[in-house]
Amino acid sequence: MTMTVVLKWPGVVRVVQLTAPAAVAGVAQLLDNLVAETCNGRTIDGNTAFTPATSCRTSSMQPFKTLTGTAAPLDATNVDTDAIIPKQHLKTIQRTGLGKALFEEWRYELDGSEKPDFVLNKPRHRNASILIAGANFGCGSSREHAPWALLDYGIRCVIAPSFADIFYNNCFNNGILPITLPADEVAALMREAEDAPDPTFTIDLERKVIVRPQGNRELPFDIDDFGRHRLLEGLDQVGLTLVRAPAIDSFENRQRVGEPWLYPGA
Repeated sequence: MTMTVVLKWPGVVRVVQLTAPAAVAGVAQLLDNLVAETCNGRTIDGNTAFTPATSCRTSSMQPFKTLTGTAAPLDATNVDTDAIIPKQHLKTIQRTGLGKALFEEWRYELDGSEKPDFVLNKPRHRNASILIAGANFGCGSSREHAPWALLDYGIRCVIAPSFADIFYNNCFNNGILPITLPADEVAALMREAEDAPDPTFTIDLERKVIVRPQGNRELPFDIDDFGRHRLLEGLDQVGLTLVRAPAIDSFENRQRVGEPWLYPGA
């Protein structure tokens, strides 16, 4: 039996014909080759030595230790992911280029001109890297494009009284620090971000404190140890896997010797 398989990876598409019973093993090898091609910038064909995916030891997430930047107050509750990044921008699988569409319907008129009253269009908050928002931020659909758009705009920390669970976890997968604080403390930070002559805050993840712009007391925040570790080390889901790369390589090397039929052409 012959089957046609279409394999897609960012920037690469392969259409191949595979014959059972080697089809499953063939797909596995082709996927590894696509990863290697994308990461190493070279073409893998049928005559090239097999390159395991673990040879691409990179994580796309930048470590988060201390962030100093402008804070923008977004005084709105239940900000859903369709407001963060509208549905028409979900066709892409690229993580870059979405920043210009962040809060698109709130930032722009129908003719594409900016709405001057929206917080990210104001000169003092235009280059914000910290967003302070109302409760239940990131509710709605589970689209990971929402944190992608925030990150591409330049926002690496969101402070709110509460977050939708899926959005909250997606932040850790993409290098964004979500900080949960009591509503009264969030309201105080919003006022400072609006009224301070220089709305610059410092988020110190190592010490777990927020340094405020007007000399007020530092605000401590809680974060689970695993999420904090991931951000400090810059470990997305790929990075967490690649921490185990030596063990994965060791297993594959043993398997290649003991079960060579799983690695056709190796």
